[in-house]
Amino acid sequence: MSQIETIDAVGLLCPLPVLKLRKRMKPLASGDMIILRADDPAAVVDVPHFCNEAGHRLVEIVEEGATMLYHVQKG
Repeated sequence: MSQIETIDAVGLLCPLPVLKLRKRMKPLASGDMIILRADDPAAVVDVPHFCNEAGHRLVEIVEEGATMLYHVQKG
């Protein structure tokens, strides 16, 4: 069964949200998911780019006020 983890990167600026995401993705099994909470405007570009480069799947982006939730599944 896949697991879901959460990373709170609110208040962190580029490139920290993506660096935290990359570090937490490494030990996960394929199919596991991380939800990244971030309010850095650059994350809207950085997270999809990271997923594309690393072979992960950006399942959805949910807007929660000024914070975005990035649902990323390990490839």
